[in-house]
Amino acid sequence: MATNEQVARVGAVVGELHRLLRRRTGARVGRDPLPEAQVELLLLVRETPGISGKEVARRLCTAPNTVSTLVRDLTDAGLLARDRDPGDRRVVRLHVTEAARERMADYETNRAALLDEALAELEPPARAAILTAAPHLDALLGALRGHARPGSAPGNPVAAAPSRPA
Repeated sequence: MATNEQVARVGAVVGELHRLLRRRTGARVGRDPLPEAQVELLLLVRETPGISGKEVARRLCTAPNTVSTLVRDLTDAGLLARDRDPGDRRVVRLHVTEAARERMADYETNRAALLDEALAELEPPARAAILTAAPHLDALLGALRGHARPGSAPGNPVAAAPSRPA
């Protein structure tokens, strides 16, 4: 059984790795990363084109007015498109734009290169252990998703997505 210190260390390392990757990848592509809430929304919309704002709020476990603000900001930035549902004009359907797809792809390419360069600096056994751990980290993510609030979508629906826009 893992000690409290080991468990705390995993959480700290994963959090710092995420923050450092976001900052360094953003610097590498020459732009500041988007706020996490915008990234989560874009990833969800990319995975679920045509999703409604109401469904986004439910899946991200956030208030509808927060989603409205995020959608407005991303639309103003040219990264998200809103279309009225032909069957119910009160419902807005969301789609990522080509600009968002390009930005996300650029970010993903640069993040992968940054990770590849960092992994190359490690001793082969350390590199192999990290790469071997990926499926286990996916399993950990799945276990964490199972611990969502009752009545809500299980965890962050886009956290396992292989990409993060810049």
